Amino acid sequence: MQRQFGRRQFLQSMAATGAALTLGPHLLAADADKKAPFKISLAQWSLHRTIRSGKLDNLDFAKTAKEECGIEAIEYVNQFFKDKAKDEKYLAEMNKRADDHGVKQLLIMVDGEGALGDPDKAKRKKAVENHYKWADAAKILGGHSIRVNAQSGGSYEEQIKLAADGLSELSKYAKDLGLNVIVENHGGLSSNGEWLSSVMKTVNMDNCGTLPDFGNFRVSKDEMYDRYKGVDELMPFAKAVSAKSHAFNDEGLETNTDYFKMMDIVVNKHGYHGYVGVEWEGGNPGEIEGIILTRKLLEKCAEKLAG
Repeated sequence: MQRQFGRRQFLQSMAATGAALTLGPHLLAADADKKAPFKISLAQWSLHRTIRSGKLDNLDFAKTAKEECGIEAIEYVNQFFKDKAKDEKYLAEMNKRADDHGVKQLLIMVDGEGALGDPDKAKRKKAVENHYKWADAAKILGGHSIRVNAQSGGSYEEQIKLAADGLSELSKYAKDLGLNVIVENHGGLSSNGEWLSSVMKTVNMDNCGTLPDFGNFRVSKDEMYDRYKGVDELMPFAKAVSAKSHAFNDEGLETNTDYFKMMDIVVNKHGYHGYVGVEWEGGNPGEIEGIILTRKLLEKCAEKLAG
């Protein structure tokens, strides 16, 4: 128990919250802000197998993040409460559970609501409107963003225009709520860093940005985009970052991504000091163990960057 408490204290300092401390929390949080190179959050997808098996309910995600993973900020996935976007009572309970455990709710990752860059104008409009309810829900939960996809069709240039059109319309709605619309590299042309950065430049709105994911750079069956180049291209627009992990070696290093190189790009090159979300996607070890390994590696990166 003593070791677990020490971990939580360390993360509280890194997250710059000071929320669990009773003496001078604002002063402590301000002090932590100066020292922390970045903050750590937990993407709900890390627990998708546990949730889908029925062993973990969405309402207990905040508790699990805090008590089992040592992380005090969370990122939801809409799939796990798909029918609750307009359920004010349910959203209020999510707020209560998070507040009870001192956990900050950052964003909702939205999938399955249509292609924001659909070549069919009516379908594109419908997809934009389908996302409204999730923006409303994110506002209720106190989040800063909804994460969306830039799925489209047509030529390279056509897809830039189509995706930018849908994202612009959605960002206008989100702006009135004080929210960001952020796009993840998530397959297809969105996994091409040059393409997605071109979309961002075309949209050219302060509340429309990116969520660079360390691992999602498969453009097609035959094409993999360089992950370091891709993250570098997406970071100028980043409002969140996803630290994807699949496997670790005996030294506790991720075998697909050089985290120290990646976090140097994120923090030192681009001056990003916001949340970096743990997103464990491996099969072995289990989900909690994989999350903790990823968190510990990020902590090592933070120590190196701070030094």
